[in-house]
Amino acid sequence: MALRLLVLGPPGAGKGTQALRIARDHGVPKISTGDMLRDAVTSGSPLGVLIRETMAQGQLVSDDAIVALVRERLHDDDAQKGFVLDGFPRTVAQANALDGLLKGSALAVVEIQVPDEELVRRVRGRRICERCGTTVSAFDGDPALAQECKTCGGRLVQRSDDSETVVRDRLKVYWRETQPVIGFYEDRPTFRRVDGSVAPVDVYAAIAAAVASVSAER
Repeated sequence: MALRLLVLGPPGAGKGTQALRIARDHGVPKISTGDMLRDAVTSGSPLGVLIRETMAQGQLVSDDAIVALVRERLHDDDAQKGFVLDGFPRTVAQANALDGLLKGSALAVVEIQVPDEELVRRVRGRRICERCGTTVSAFDGDPALAQECKTCGGRLVQRSDDSETVVRDRLKVYWRETQPVIGFYEDRPTFRRVDGSVAPVDVYAAIAAAVASVSAER
């Protein structure tokens, strides 16, 4: 049975990493609206031009444009055997549109839950390599020694948007915008919650178990 999975979670919960891993293990694409927006702008397609102009004006890309991107992506050959969604839907309008795109096909939805204070701690401790772009946690070992990238030896620095103030603001926006989406799905039999405060390997195991339990009910 094709895997159709939506992973929800706040900034710092690790949903992107987990979504990519489960997509790879199931041999399906991870579909991220962020990636699609960048690809559309680069492609120079009519929709991409519209999106580029919208972003250049500092405006949010409309739900209609985002849904159009997702519609195109879901029609690609590699998505016919399943997919993992990351970053879509972000609004109830987009969630309703996704139901229409799936035409009754069941969608497994997993929410990764992590307390806000743990998310702040994680993001504050996140470092990125200036040379190769690898992201690591300063808490993997002695934070005082987390200055050199183990991949290439480059210098590890904190991103400007990983300050505590920025992180807390992003969390406020996430809960304001995403809570209605969670409410849209949480009463469905295909909805599951997993504890994202444990080790990443345990989070993955919980997501895999959640997906298996949804599949068993179909």
